[in-house]
Amino acid sequence: MSTLERLTSDLTTSMKARDAFRTGTLRQAIGAVRAAEKAGPMAVELTEEQVQEVLVREVKKRRESAEIYTGAGAAERAETETAEADLIEAYLPAAVSEEQLDAIVADAIASTGASSMKDMGAVMKAATAAAAPLGRVDGKALSQRVRAALAGASS
Repeated sequence: MSTLERLTSDLTTSMKARDAFRTGTLRQAIGAVRAAEKAGPMAVELTEEQVQEVLVREVKKRRESAEIYTGAGAAERAETETAEADLIEAYLPAAVSEEQLDAIVADAIASTGASSMKDMGAVMKAATAAAAPLGRVDGKALSQRVRAALAGASS
């Protein structure tokens, strides 16, 4: 069953259960996927990877909104955004662990022979390629780890 099919099936279930929060969040996620399908000159059916990319963007949007609400003192709205992000995240593959990320970065630095920040692009390319089959990777976290590892290697 594809991610979109699971979302649709779970939406039906939540509607029957009269779970307003879950129903609303799933509708928003499905709506984002449908909007992505219709973006561009022609409507297309998204691949599983593309659907997951849309969901990753939706999770990221909600996490960023939660930070903004927290900073503005709107804790209740921040909790809602975080809960929505957590719900959508459940439909994504598991994220790569911290230990796996460190090992990937170390392997990428070794395989590229990187020794300074000038080599960051090559290391990022190798690390991203190595991490892709393992699960979901936050590009920002990966970039920070590569930067820290290269800074430590050059000093």
